[in-house]
Amino acid sequence: MDISQLDLSRLQFATTTIYHFLFVPITIGLAFLVAVLQTMWFRSQDPALRKLTRFFGRLLVINIAIGVVTGIVQEFEFGMNWSQYSRFVGDVFGAPLAMEGLGAFFLESTFLGLWLFGWDILPRRVHLATIWAVAFGAALSAGFIMAANSWMQHPVGYEINASTGRPELTSIGALFTNPVFVWGYAHVLLASLVTGTLLVLSVSAWQVRRGTSPEVFVRSMMLALALLLPVSAVTLGVGSHLGVIETTYQPMKVAAMEGQWDTCAPCSFSAAQVGGWTSDDQQATKIIEIPHLLSILATGSLDGQVVGLNELQAQYQQKYGPGDYIPNVFIQYWSMRVMAYLGSVLPLLGLWGLWLWRRHKLTSARLFLWVSTWAFLAPFAMNTAGWLLTENGRQPWVVQGLLRTKDGNSPSVSLAEVALSLGIFWVLYLALGAVWGFLMLRFARRPLDEDAEDPAAPDDPDSLFPRSPALTY
Repeated sequence: MDISQLDLSRLQFATTTIYHFLFVPITIGLAFLVAVLQTMWFRSQDPALRKLTRFFGRLLVINIAIGVVTGIVQEFEFGMNWSQYSRFVGDVFGAPLAMEGLGAFFLESTFLGLWLFGWDILPRRVHLATIWAVAFGAALSAGFIMAANSWMQHPVGYEINASTGRPELTSIGALFTNPVFVWGYAHVLLASLVTGTLLVLSVSAWQVRRGTSPEVFVRSMMLALALLLPVSAVTLGVGSHLGVIETTYQPMKVAAMEGQWDTCAPCSFSAAQVGGWTSDDQQATKIIEIPHLLSILATGSLDGQVVGLNELQAQYQQKYGPGDYIPNVFIQYWSMRVMAYLGSVLPLLGLWGLWLWRRHKLTSARLFLWVSTWAFLAPFAMNTAGWLLTENGRQPWVVQGLLRTKDGNSPSVSLAEVALSLGIFWVLYLALGAVWGFLMLRFARRPLDEDAEDPAAPDDPDSLFPRSPALTY
């Protein structure tokens, strides 16, 4: 098989993006959970909650550190491997990316430092405000990135400069009211909360199984369970409506998601299928078809029409000229199912935990604790599948309808240079992954700090600097 420079560039960007996106949802979700724990401690002054806040706060700091390092790589990659793309979108992306760097990231990093070093120094309510600022900054940062990404999925608020041939932003408001952004951002935030919740549940369940301070870690389990059921259920609902939005603006993505080659109404959803992945192999053997479900997911109605890949391909060729506009159907089909199937199981896990909680058997249910311990793997698979579904479904466009991926590549970079940098990235990412795994396991397995007892950390700033007699004249 011949591999081109474009293929390797795409593989490299997919590698760096997926890798970085492993840490982003953890940071957003865990920052919120840590802020909630600290708020509970602030209100109750219970030393156990202070210990839990510091315990999970360490895991948050590790994720932020690794996430920042992996995110910086992408900035360089835009300029190196995707110079034509960077030049094309620069007049649009400049605004949200500048807001992200100067506003959200500055907010997150500054207040993370204040929170990290402000224990027992800052007044309690000020220290509490710093962790909420970190959580808000992390969510805000994702918002600006999602606004830019959503513009690639559905360009709005721009006009093409006749002299340069490039789009220029004419409405910043349109960028942040783009329906693809509104629903996509909501979905990412909720998925991040699910990720943070499952991480807290998993670590707490492992500590309870181990018998380390079970009376304390069961409280973080209860917090995670109280959030897991409603958040995972709402995530499913928002994700379902996002499918309707994508049918409106990116129907090719949705048709590929089901491997639907012919237009249908009403349309059934298959639990799995064999074959039907390419235009030369359109006859799939579908397993367990659920009537009307695809119509509901794609259009929100029982009998809604889903335009097939063949008809969309003909429409795109008429509009954009000759070419293959069908994304990789196999990736679309299975990415959607991995995300949906795992997402459907999580509310059941939440219900199971709440039922045990009500029967006061949360710490003695060994099977539930074992399942909860390993449940942290689910959000990694779901988030990666969701990212593949979103980005692969846009192909062959890098900016839907405006710029094809092959036209955004850097013509001056050779195949050997991309291969070398890709190899370096893989080695570095393996090393970073090993460091992240080592630190997470090391700190997640630690017992609670006995020296994390609540010291005199008063709200009155004057008590931090005791007054002493002074001679004045």
